[in-house]
Amino acid sequence: MSKIRVLPEWVPQACLWVGWPSDRDLWEDDLAGAQREVAGLVNAISDRLPVRLVASTVEAAETAKNQCFGHVTVRILPMGDIWLRDTGPIYAVHNHQPVGLTFAFNGWGGKYDLPGDRETASAMLGVDRFAAKPHSFVLEGGAVDQDGTGTLLTTRQCLLNPNRNPAWTEADGEAALKSAFGATRIIWLTEGLAGDHTDGHIDNIARFVAPGRVVCQQPTGRDDPNADVYLAIEAGLRDTGLSVITIPSPGRIESADGVAAASHLNFVFANGRLIVPVYDEAIGARAVAALQASLPQFEVIGQPSNAILTGGGSFHCISQQIPADLFDVEDAP
Repeated sequence: MSKIRVLPEWVPQACLWVGWPSDRDLWEDDLAGAQREVAGLVNAISDRLPVRLVASTVEAAETAKNQCFGHVTVRILPMGDIWLRDTGPIYAVHNHQPVGLTFAFNGWGGKYDLPGDRETASAMLGVDRFAAKPHSFVLEGGAVDQDGTGTLLTTRQCLLNPNRNPAWTEADGEAALKSAFGATRIIWLTEGLAGDHTDGHIDNIARFVAPGRVVCQQPTGRDDPNADVYLAIEAGLRDTGLSVITIPSPGRIESADGVAAASHLNFVFANGRLIVPVYDEAIGARAVAALQASLPQFEVIGQPSNAILTGGGSFHCISQQIPADLFDVEDAP
């Protein structure tokens, strides 16, 4: 019987893939700001975690080399835009061999069909010559979060959406997730954030930080557009028996299109560091302090992410980790 093992994000990592904003037509006036913020993420971790930046043009690659320092390499690979968490592979161990789990990708339910996005996963796997383990159903990496011991979080709004897998029942989704990820328990939350183009990705609303331990957000300000959603998420998580940490949400963050799906949970683990997106300096400092108090084993660092947010996501959305064990898995249990 085949065995899939997906390691949690806080284990030692060999490197972190990060998408570099490259397309001027997509980013327009926000391109330079988004590049500065991605460089801020990279430079906050590259002294202890090698970073592989993906650029889609020679010009963008040169800009990346000029702004990013430390253990950083830049590769020009097919990429519609920077959301590698969704378009790239999910690295795993299959029968003691490193593989990349790949899924059907339909542009977040047909919203954004960008040339290159469907080739990104195979190009990334080709760098290390890891085999692909393909799955035929539609899934983006930001739609699932796992604790490394068999529990997987996701949302009905995304995975059961008619624009992803229209024939699925909850039982169908559960069976597919258990088979693809080796999960033994699926926890379904109902919906994600207002203004989220991904239709409720889990990495904006609930993240595992240890086996059986999850962090979610509480409303900030009287006009927090997600107040009811946050309270429902916390109650739902507590009902499952998980250990729950709460931190402040960013509150109401506006974009040109209305309410933006800003989240302090779109953070990145980086070999003992936790890099948290910040949208308001004072509120972000509160969220960082709350995470630091609850997770003393990590150095928690806040970094600005307002320009990246104009594209629809933040640090977790633009990255994908390769666990260190994948480069030495012959003796894996």
